[in-house]
Amino acid sequence: MTIQSEFSLRCRKEGGGTPVLDHWGADCDYGVLRDVLLGPPDHYQWRKTSSVSKKSIRRNYVFDPEVARKQHAGMVAAYESAGVVVHLLEPDPALPYQIFARDSSVMTPYGAVITNMANWWRRGENFRAIETYARLGIPVYDYVTAGTFEGGDFNVIEPGTVLIGWEGDEGRSQEQGALQLQRWFEAEGWEVKLTDLDPFYVHIDLMVVMLAPKLAAVCLESTDPKVVDWLKSKKIEIIAVPFQDTLALGCNVVALGNDRVLMPEKSMVLKEKCRAHGLEVYDPDVSMITPGGGGVHCMCQALRRDPG
Repeated sequence: MTIQSEFSLRCRKEGGGTPVLDHWGADCDYGVLRDVLLGPPDHYQWRKTSSVSKKSIRRNYVFDPEVARKQHAGMVAAYESAGVVVHLLEPDPALPYQIFARDSSVMTPYGAVITNMANWWRRGENFRAIETYARLGIPVYDYVTAGTFEGGDFNVIEPGTVLIGWEGDEGRSQEQGALQLQRWFEAEGWEVKLTDLDPFYVHIDLMVVMLAPKLAAVCLESTDPKVVDWLKSKKIEIIAVPFQDTLALGCNVVALGNDRVLMPEKSMVLKEKCRAHGLEVYDPDVSMITPGGGGVHCMCQALRRDPG
């Protein structure tokens, strides 16, 4: 498939009014997923990036890179069986956490936001992301420059509505970066909800993820009650995910659209509840990858979704 290139290094219009892309882009996190960007597993290894990975290393859990690569291939196969076109970032041996493609960029209806990573060993992921968008012909909307910010804290709830998390100087996304994004997207006419969270939880997408229109998976124990009330005010039904499941990335899942969801094989509680709601579940085993601190949502960046 040949697509006319629309790449530019910065397409955001100051004050709003940035044109919506014709082919690429996503205006929500639950429209039918057509194209997805994944990170390569080639150089993955656990690093002390979160409470989850620190515990895995502290308890001397054994990491097997070959198993991780096979599980990643199984996840790719799950996407492809759901009709999703998979695109991969170019592997870089200097980037052990490149597998988590969510954090180095954010897809919007206008193009990709390039984020500003907190850990020094992840900052190079931004450059590989820019190269990938250039290769695919996807323009860069803009770059987070006011502070650190990572893609797992940008959670598009509905078209024109985004939940943005930040953890402060001790976390991965700073308030300054969140406020910069808020200014941009309010100028585009979006409703923006900001929430601070404890750095222990890393990113907002570990506790709040959209499953389908007006349906969200939420860890009620760790999510600010004001955020829960805000979701309910939008008539969004909440499927509660237990705190312990959240720590194992059980709430970090991907809506595929058309009442289909991709989640880790071990997300037993959410899996059962989703099926009870009539959702079809794709559940690859990613148990060698998640102890490093990221789940299937952390590993993907939507490149193209049907409008919500």
